[in-house]
Amino acid sequence: MSELNPLPCPAATGLIIVDHGSRRAESNELLLEVAEAYRQHSGWAIVEPAHMELAEPSIAAAFARCVERGAKHVVIFPYFLAPGRHWHQDIPQLAAEAAEPFAGEGVTHSVTPPLGLHPLMMRVMDDRIREGLGDGR
Repeated sequence: MSELNPLPCPAATGLIIVDHGSRRAESNELLLEVAEAYRQHSGWAIVEPAHMELAEPSIAAAFARCVERGAKHVVIFPYFLAPGRHWHQDIPQLAAEAAEPFAGEGVTHSVTPPLGLHPLMMRVMDDRIREGLGDGR
């Protein structure tokens, strides 16, 4: 686990990390790496990747996979920088549609805010800018 103190996983909770989805395989594969890295960092047992559109797995497929793995609550985390239309409308709608088949089983869900202007983003930006400048610090 990381020195950044990951959240403890609440019992029977699944996490879906969702990006936009791309026609480029390497972009979609990066989300698989992000989901696995977060699973290792956090220790959460149920972490699934999903793409909002253009690629599989879809939010519905990832949601079903979380439930198959024992989740009774599914948290959908938009791996987006800004709170645009996808966060305000599309992802909540897709999440609700994905949850509908499991409503009778008592499965609930929530959608988190996107990455946004989190203070640690400044450190990430510093690192990437150093890389662009060829500065190994």
